[in-house]
Amino acid sequence: MNDINLSQLEEYALGYKEFKLDEKLVTKIDESFNFLKSFSSDKIIYGINTGFGPMAQFKIDDDKLNELQYNLIRSHSSGAGAVLREEYVRAILVARINNFLQANSGISAGVIEKLVEFLNNRINPEIYSHGGVGASGDLVQLAHLALSLIGEGHVYVDGERVEASKALNDANLKPLNVQLRDGLGLMNGTSCMTGIGAINLIYAYRLLNWSVASSAIINEVVEAFDDSFSEGLNKVKRHEGQKEIASQMRDFLSDSKLIRQREELFKDNVEMGRKKFSRKIQEYYSIRCVPQILGPVLETLDSAKKVIENELNSTNDNPIVSVDDQNVFHGGNFHGDYVSLEMDKIKIVITRLTMLAERQLNFLLNSPLNGKFPAFLNMKTLGFNFGIQGMQFTAVSTTAESQTLSNPMYVHSIPNNNDNQDIVSMGTNSAMMARHVIENGFQVMAIQIMSVCQAIDLLDEDQRKLLGSKTEELYKMVRDVTPAVTEDVPQAENIAKVTDLLRANRFEL
Repeated sequence: MNDINLSQLEEYALGYKEFKLDEKLVTKIDESFNFLKSFSSDKIIYGINTGFGPMAQFKIDDDKLNELQYNLIRSHSSGAGAVLREEYVRAILVARINNFLQANSGISAGVIEKLVEFLNNRINPEIYSHGGVGASGDLVQLAHLALSLIGEGHVYVDGERVEASKALNDANLKPLNVQLRDGLGLMNGTSCMTGIGAINLIYAYRLLNWSVASSAIINEVVEAFDDSFSEGLNKVKRHEGQKEIASQMRDFLSDSKLIRQREELFKDNVEMGRKKFSRKIQEYYSIRCVPQILGPVLETLDSAKKVIENELNSTNDNPIVSVDDQNVFHGGNFHGDYVSLEMDKIKIVITRLTMLAERQLNFLLNSPLNGKFPAFLNMKTLGFNFGIQGMQFTAVSTTAESQTLSNPMYVHSIPNNNDNQDIVSMGTNSAMMARHVIENGFQVMAIQIMSVCQAIDLLDEDQRKLLGSKTEELYKMVRDVTPAVTEDVPQAENIAKVTDLLRANRFEL
């Protein structure tokens, strides 16, 4: 067995760590292949000596078995839409490698060796976003992966689209020689939705950390009371996610001198003598309900992480070849319901996180709400200059799109394949939509964090000295890539720079 966790996948997919094959596992793959070859010599086995899907009723002549596998790969290389970015493709390669390392697929050792060669040489198969329905696995997307392995179609090397045959030749590699059920083995699994799902999770965790950080800073710059994220308040709610978010906020603000303690108000005799209090007693929900809002986000991501890691370490193709049982089992391990459902959950909670960011942004830009900053955090002349006014439209528009995209894909099965696939998971669609929602989240968060830093710029000198060290660290990271908004100049490029900064880093709380 070869188990892999999300952190290890991140090292391979985003960190370009070299993948080293364990020869003992390769030996087990050989055993599985040789068993299947012997076992199928006098038996009808799906996808080896039969057609595929509803064509499985037709037996294939022995002299055409290898050609059958090539026909399957080529016929299903019919994707459309945008091509997946490098980190997603690398994650798909890792997911497919790990599926085969379970040694339950009956593929030849050449398959696993070729996948590892592609990964280590940074040859990225051209995989399209549209194609799979997530129930005989990600057939279309994984067909394009297989097409690259046999030296056909296109790949990307250093961001350049080249013919797969040329890329292999340049790397001094040979195309895969497909044998027995290699074509079906490569295509029949959940590795595309799982790889995309894994990268989605990596980015979602990063986005959550930025949300916690920016939420903490907003509490700080408006001098909110500390009890909304206090241990005393949050420990009476039996949700671990809420308690963890509150703890992270306390750690973030541990050395801040701007956060107020509720006890100050208890001791303030002047306030007690007023009919109307001069300072706000409780902040708006987007400021004081952060643990309750982001807690479910954290718990949902943790739940999805468990599912994705289980899928990464499972055999998810069909049929299953068991050397231990000396049998071949036909079934539906390629069905992607687990991944599909978790991706729907992720896009719902990330949309919620994005909504929180947009409301916090509105709080900072709306002077009557925050009672502290000029309208739209304008650092120049009100009326003549516009501050961050224009950027808010983008945040609102993007948030609205995510709200629509967060409708579930999991319940939108459409039968196809002559009704052989009569109920499908749409897992890759769900993962792609979650990816879109996460990208939207980074864009909105970039605008919100730019606004948070603008609010810091508007503090007077004495208050600046009272900011916590984590706040200063975040502020410096942002100011290293974009200046404060003073004059009315286009901000699209600055938003893009901050978006890239947030996506590339997980702010350490």
